[in-house]
Amino acid sequence: MVETTSSAGGAAEFHHWWNNERFRGILYQILLMAGVVAGGWFLVANTLNNLNARHIATGFGFLEREAGFGISEHLIDYVPSDSYMRAFEAGLLNTLEVSIIGIVLTTLLGIVMGIARLSTNWLVARLAAAYVEAMRNVPVLLLLLFCYSIVTVSLPLSRNALNLFDCVFLSNRGLRIPSLIWDANAYVVVGALLAGVLCSILLALWARRRLDRTGKYFPVFGGSIGLIVGFPLLAFLATGAHLTFDVPHLAGFNFTGGSTLSPEFAALLVGLVIYTGAFIAEIVRGGILAVSYGQTEAALALGLSRMQVLRLVVLPQSLRVIIPPLTSQYLNLVKNSPLAVAIGFPDLVSVANTAINQTGQAVEGVSIIMGIYLAISLIISVLMNWYNKRVALRGGR
Repeated sequence: MVETTSSAGGAAEFHHWWNNERFRGILYQILLMAGVVAGGWFLVANTLNNLNARHIATGFGFLEREAGFGISEHLIDYVPSDSYMRAFEAGLLNTLEVSIIGIVLTTLLGIVMGIARLSTNWLVARLAAAYVEAMRNVPVLLLLLFCYSIVTVSLPLSRNALNLFDCVFLSNRGLRIPSLIWDANAYVVVGALLAGVLCSILLALWARRRLDRTGKYFPVFGGSIGLIVGFPLLAFLATGAHLTFDVPHLAGFNFTGGSTLSPEFAALLVGLVIYTGAFIAEIVRGGILAVSYGQTEAALALGLSRMQVLRLVVLPQSLRVIIPPLTSQYLNLVKNSPLAVAIGFPDLVSVANTAINQTGQAVEGVSIIMGIYLAISLIISVLMNWYNKRVALRGGR
């Protein structure tokens, strides 16, 4: 009789807990987490067993071995005798170069085309609309292949290269320009240029705070140009007005010396910029339309020009609408950059594919690629979310 009562009490207690919504939620989460861990453990163990059965080495020790393959374009010193780690670094820098330059150019193109779509000029608005609709409905890979074919087919051979100022040569091998030979003078001038850029940023921040506090406008553009041009010019004159350049020249069937903008890099950059710029143009257009037209009428009534209204009134308010989808387009540009494999540009994925083919360690190679792209995407998201909060707080005052 006592056992029956105890059993009935336990069932009632369990029934009481089961009716508790919070208890069921915690239990379901624990069971789900246990299922995810068990599934992950099964996949990892099965993968390791299959690799051992095929006598394929595991781990990231291969990164210290000699790569043994060349990379046509690299921002750092690299030779085939370097390690796989060095090869991954060269590929990563190529990816970052395309991504950073692409983000800057596609932002400028998107802003211009977004504003052009709202132009009162019929021809400008229709041309901008045609560009946006065409680029948004063409696969990005097809666009990259088209750009690459245009660059390589339309340009002349090296021996018939277009000669500009006897120091710049354009051919199907790329654009050859003089390169700066780094010495003490060059470092001083470049340092002055960076100082001018930093001072121009500080000037823009000061002018913005001054405008918010006093309502007085300061010509930031002219001041920034003066700083960016003036600092390097003064440094150039102070160091004796002497810089040394390596000028390219034709040797055999190709050019030597100078720096090269390769057709692969140009095609990849142009393709990504004009493709992503079409989406950003629509984002900018939508953000501008989200601002009440009464703001424009009030600004015009105060005597501001159309350009000042756009730059000082409309665009700052539209940023709160533009930035969230703009972040997604930046991420899309970075994640579309691995399509460089199709046109032969040695980005991170191309270098990793070569390393995987040589070592057979596909799991480690793909893991490196995924980890790096995840880190880049998270960094972009953090920066854009920080800027979004800054704009939102400023707009909410």
